[in-house]
Amino acid sequence: MDEGQSRAPPDVTARRYRAIRLRVFAATWLAYAGFYLTRKSFSVAKVALARPEHGGFSLGSMTLVETGYLLAYAVGQFAAGVAGDRFGTRRLVLGGMLVSIVVAVASGCASSVVMMAALLAVQGLCQSCGWAPLAKNVGEFFSRGERGRVMGLWCTNYAIGGFAASMLAAAAADACGWRWAFWVNAAALGGVAGVFWLWQVDRPECVGLPPVEEYKGEAVPVINPTETPAEEPEGSWHVVAEVCRSPMVWLLAAVYFLIKPSRYLVMLWSPLYVSERLGTEAVTSAAVGSMFDLAGPAGVLLGGWLSDRVFAARRIPPMVLCLAGVAALLFAFPFLPDSSLALGAGFFFVGFLLYVPDSLVSGTAAVDFGTKRGASTAAGLINGCGSLGAVAGNALPWLVQRTLSDGGPVWGWVFALLGGSIILAAALLVPQWNTVPATAPRQASRS
Repeated sequence: MDEGQSRAPPDVTARRYRAIRLRVFAATWLAYAGFYLTRKSFSVAKVALARPEHGGFSLGSMTLVETGYLLAYAVGQFAAGVAGDRFGTRRLVLGGMLVSIVVAVASGCASSVVMMAALLAVQGLCQSCGWAPLAKNVGEFFSRGERGRVMGLWCTNYAIGGFAASMLAAAAADACGWRWAFWVNAAALGGVAGVFWLWQVDRPECVGLPPVEEYKGEAVPVINPTETPAEEPEGSWHVVAEVCRSPMVWLLAAVYFLIKPSRYLVMLWSPLYVSERLGTEAVTSAAVGSMFDLAGPAGVLLGGWLSDRVFAARRIPPMVLCLAGVAALLFAFPFLPDSSLALGAGFFFVGFLLYVPDSLVSGTAAVDFGTKRGASTAAGLINGCGSLGAVAGNALPWLVQRTLSDGGPVWGWVFALLGGSIILAAALLVPQWNTVPATAPRQASRS
């Protein structure tokens, strides 16, 4: 059905809306979870690549490879955010997936640090095509009053996706060698891309349905409180510029810059950290570190529910409370007993608390304050800054090692620095405790 067709009767519209929302939710959830298949392969392969018989990648070499990936990912996020608003979700996400698959296959054939670094940099650009346009896609179909719970459920994609991708890659690596960590996961992403192509729709209007605010009877949000929705047309450079001038979007970007080092350090380095501390093999090391990802779904669901039901669609309060808990756990982490159970539990509770603010900042709040018209730009800007923080988190073990010339406790300092970063993020958010997006009340009567 074309965008300009007449509206169906209310009962028909409601049935069609329910069906299309379920389909789009499933397609976008699976798409972002799928991106992790080609993202996590190298972090699992590190356990083997660090050994002399498989190339003897040093800590500095692995840091170089991951830094190239993360820098490309950060730059790509800024560009993909704008592209998502300008050109829509479908083309951008499918293109990113297909190139990601090709690059992952080539990475499994790599034979040197330089080749791996170059391929993972391209992989970073591919991965950046996921989050911002997909978050926008969800914002097109779900209104602000329900978005906390919906985005909370939706944001389980990167927690579950990260866990599943790590375990699949680790099983392939242990069974067939480290190269298969790339090849098996690339094949799985091909299946995900097919499902996305069949199920995804960019906007309700593309299938003849009304905008979500009209369907739900809500006021239309605006980026600039002095403008009306008509003055902020979707896909326009005007909306992109409004988002880039929003103080709240930049505050969220700064907060995410401070949060992301903790998440990415655990995601990229936990298998090696566990292996060094406990002497475990790839599957056990990945399983212990992936307790962080396994806790994510419960954390993001709790954050979405709290922000909608307890804090009346305010996203800041649950962020601040959970960040305080994360900081305390990070400071305590080096003192946990040397056992799989203790480290697994530590990663689980850090993940449970950290995924609450992580998902709210990068997902729900980005869509709230960017509005559905500028959600991709807002999410891209916030996640781009977060990815720059991830670069710092990835490089932290190497930087601390270089600084401690006497061979001191590298990981103890790493966790202490991460805890300090989390405290600063919480402090920036406290003054915005009651802040909510602006709306255009006079437009509500048209809904």
